[in-house]
Amino acid sequence: MPKAKVTKDPVRPVSSTSTGVSRTPVKVNTGGTPVWYKVIMFGLMILGLAWLILYYLAGDQIQFLAELGPWNYAIGFTGMIIGLLMTMGWR
Repeated sequence: MPKAKVTKDPVRPVSSTSTGVSRTPVKVNTGGTPVWYKVIMFGLMILGLAWLILYYLAGDQIQFLAELGPWNYAIGFTGMIIGLLMTMGWR
């Protein structure tokens, strides 16, 4: 059986200096999220949840919660939703 002909082309070495592009990954320092942002974000989520739990457990015994009526749901869920939307800016 005949063998394949071997080509004798010279192999050119590839160097990163010839192209001027460095392939070394560079770590970008974004600084992260400030502490106050995290406190407000988690605080709103916990406060919204606590508002709804308080309304469910003692809504008829606490005067201002009874006066708000169904608006308690809007207040609680708004706090939680704003906190959850803030998670998109969290790094």
